[in-house]
Amino acid sequence: METKNGLSTPKNEQNNNPNSEVEFKSVWAVIKDFLYHLLDIRHDTDKKGTIEDIKNNISIKGHTAWVLVFSILIASIGLNISSTAVVIGAMLISPLMGPILGVGLSIGINDIDTLRRSLINLGVMMGLSIGTSFLFFLIPIFRNETPEILARTAPDVRDVFIAIAGGLALIVALSRRSKQTNTIAGVAIATALMPPLCTAGYGLATWNFSYFGGALFLFTINTIFIALATFVIVKYLRFPMLKYINSTKRKRIARLASFVALIIFTGSIYLFINLFNQNQFKQSAQQLIDDIKKSGISIIDEVDNNINYENKSIKLVVYGTKLSNEKIEDWRAKLPDYGLQNTQLIIQQGQDDSDLRKEVQNLTDLYLQNHKIITLRDETIKEKDAKINVLETELTNYYNNQIPFLQISKEAKINYTGLSNLSYAKQIETNFNKIDTLTVFKTQWYDSITNKEQQKLQLKNWLKIRLKLDTLVVN
Repeated sequence: METKNGLSTPKNEQNNNPNSEVEFKSVWAVIKDFLYHLLDIRHDTDKKGTIEDIKNNISIKGHTAWVLVFSILIASIGLNISSTAVVIGAMLISPLMGPILGVGLSIGINDIDTLRRSLINLGVMMGLSIGTSFLFFLIPIFRNETPEILARTAPDVRDVFIAIAGGLALIVALSRRSKQTNTIAGVAIATALMPPLCTAGYGLATWNFSYFGGALFLFTINTIFIALATFVIVKYLRFPMLKYINSTKRKRIARLASFVALIIFTGSIYLFINLFNQNQFKQSAQQLIDDIKKSGISIIDEVDNNINYENKSIKLVVYGTKLSNEKIEDWRAKLPDYGLQNTQLIIQQGQDDSDLRKEVQNLTDLYLQNHKIITLRDETIKEKDAKINVLETELTNYYNNQIPFLQISKEAKINYTGLSNLSYAKQIETNFNKIDTLTVFKTQWYDSITNKEQQKLQLKNWLKIRLKLDTLVVN
């Protein structure tokens, strides 16, 4: 860059231009202001109305209790017939969120009475739900395991994220001055609090306590993280803390609420880390199994129980060529590469059946060859049958076009006593534009017959009617 005097300005002086810094700060300020107004939820928050709404929906009694019972019954039927639509419909009408939101709110505003009331109603809600589903699944015809039931028997780390996101969306939607009922309904479906309770009732009814424990664990995770999300938003929006006249009681209540919040938060972190590690272990184990299969080793009986996170073990059932000890040790040595340290790889295999498999392959090849020969023979038979059908059709048409000359001649002799001789032939003629085929009868009459032409005409008319021909020639 040159000045008016023709001298160039050094590059470092150009880069340190203060105007560019000012422009950057100005743009950044505009972006920050835009993001603040886009994401800020404090200015449109109805704190008092939100607290009243949550407190009014905590109680599980009267109409609410019956709605809960009927929605649990509908959800149990949906799980039994493996109908996702029915389960979603049940979740839309279930009043399960009230006590859970009450727990998060009461801890956030130090309201010990609301906390006690929320926990009592949460217990009542769980008791009614599990009891209703238990009675339903006691009926023998409703005890079959379905995919919808099996899907709620064990939690997953993704359930934690769903519960956190759902809880945050729910409390944010409730805190608005204008409520979003569609968001509340969507959160009820996404967090899926009801199916785990129904599955817990199914586990009790069938004495399958692993299902009962897994489903109850899934419900507990959803409950804790929804309550935690509510607590976080309540604190972020600075909901007014409940004030007590007795300062000593206020401090005691605050300490108790903080202690409960700390327990929930600590438990939530523990559950999340445990589920995350379990999910990571299963993914790594599945990657190991896939690589083993890609190497040409055949594995059967692949079930989830073969990957045991608690015992840190992976069990594989191998069939086909027997693996050597060296090969097994090679795969065990690769476990740290998959992040599976201190994991036991158990490989079960039978006798070497390579000869048997080769014999089975030979039999399979022989069967395929015979099948090919039979297929070719069938095709040949079909072709011959088609030719026979064509020939039969042509022969039928030929006979249909033939005249029963012997019968005609006998009848003509009876009808025309002066007829001494009768012959018949097919005559083909052309005028060089088209070809016609004519039926020609040649006659001879006795000399005593005087009206030969009239007899010929009568014979011609009779033959037309008798043979059903429009044209013929009688000579």
